[in-house]
Amino acid sequence: MANRNLTNDLPLRIRRLARFVHCFVTFGGQAHSLSGGTPACLAIIKATVRTVPQQSGMPLRLPSPVVWAALVLVALPAATAPVLYGYRVVASFPHDRAAFTQGLTFHQGRLFESVGGYGRSALREVDLSTGRVVRERQLPAHLFGEGLAVSGERLLQLTWRAGVGFIHAPDDLAALGEFRYRGEGWGLASHGDRLAMSDGTAFLRWLHPATLVETGRVQVLDDGAPVAGLNELEFVHGQLFANVWPTNRIAIIDPAAGQVTGWLDLTGILSVVFRRPDTDVLNGIAHDATTDRLFVTGKRWPRLFEIELVAAPSPVDAGAEAVR
Repeated sequence: MANRNLTNDLPLRIRRLARFVHCFVTFGGQAHSLSGGTPACLAIIKATVRTVPQQSGMPLRLPSPVVWAALVLVALPAATAPVLYGYRVVASFPHDRAAFTQGLTFHQGRLFESVGGYGRSALREVDLSTGRVVRERQLPAHLFGEGLAVSGERLLQLTWRAGVGFIHAPDDLAALGEFRYRGEGWGLASHGDRLAMSDGTAFLRWLHPATLVETGRVQVLDDGAPVAGLNELEFVHGQLFANVWPTNRIAIIDPAAGQVTGWLDLTGILSVVFRRPDTDVLNGIAHDATTDRLFVTGKRWPRLFEIELVAAPSPVDAGAEAVR
């Protein structure tokens, strides 16, 4: 009788097992938290286990959901906390104080910048050492320039709310075409066959590098919490660096998983000596792959900085230093 019942209930059992596996994976992806839909998962786990027959034909009995939660937590690997970084300024370069920096990138050792603002948006090639604008292509006055990336031999520039992006030639900034997307455009970064786009939320969009059509999305999480305000983007050694608006921090993201693996705190990098009432937030990350150098700047900042990441002192180390 037990075998006949098992056969009759097989589709149901398979469905429950599938939900069990899904919930188990989801459970682990929520940073070992019992929030955000996990009680429903526990109910599914409980129902699944209670209907799996033993050799005697009798179903297993689960004492309580708490016991199962404990078992799942023990089975899962411990969550790795993001690494905290500080910075060391290697060099400081002049930067156009009027430039509302929205995108920054290198191509073959040359620095390009996307500048925002209605009636002021433009794509520029900039001389790193002097801050001088080598060449510039203005956007129509009704468009607000945003993120910038290089894909192949194309410069791709987003706009904020118009749902249109522009394709330019790196050599002379000549217009090569346009592409469309839904919603807002904030940041853009390219690495091999990966093209990531941000829209100010906690989600990254993946665009096909050839067609520039969206192929998927991933939510960026830090210890299970969404990281909203993702802005300018840059790939550095396979990791995705993202300015988080309107903070002085850069999130270092595993692009495949959407998990924050590190935080770079740039508080204080622009001295109060250089700040004016119209000085805006940190925004702009560029990695020169030819020299392996990392650069950052901000909106209406008069300086652009080459930096190196350094380990941030732990609270214990900081306390010990204060005692000394």
